[in-house]
Amino acid sequence: MRQAIRIIDLISEYTGRIAAWLTTILVWLVVVYVVMRYLFAEPLIWLQELHWHLFAMIFLLGAAYTLKSDAHVRVDVFYARFSSKRKSWVNLIGILMFLIPFCLIVITRSWDMVESAWQIREKSADPGGLPARYLIKAALPVGFSLLLIQGIGEALRSVLTLMGKEPQTTIAS
Repeated sequence: MRQAIRIIDLISEYTGRIAAWLTTILVWLVVVYVVMRYLFAEPLIWLQELHWHLFAMIFLLGAAYTLKSDAHVRVDVFYARFSSKRKSWVNLIGILMFLIPFCLIVITRSWDMVESAWQIREKSADPGGLPARYLIKAALPVGFSLLLIQGIGEALRSVLTLMGKEPQTTIAS
């Protein structure tokens, strides 16, 4: 079980680093877009769309890493005072009842849209827009699959804690 958790954590660590680099790229592209639009009065539609696509990729690739790092939004009013076993119960129940079903719904429901976008090689409807919108649509089930896998890793981590076998700490960021 520990080996499975370690492999899952490594995958999320890797995709989290990709998301971090995409964030840096996004910042620079926004600077270029602002300069082009306001200094040269030349708004580039494809660059604006690229911002949206990169933001989506950052979110989708970063979600699993955020879960692995326990950096997601949570109301810690009660949770912060819980013992590690009680936190593990809360995490396990939340993952089994909410995270896994939600990920499965998004993955299965988005599949037809992604398949259709690939079949027609969907592109931007805007003149000067990006030519391959189907690529970003394919990122939706990929991102939620990564989140699902990390959720399974977190569930396994909780099970180890509940069994009295403290799991190894997560990989340092």
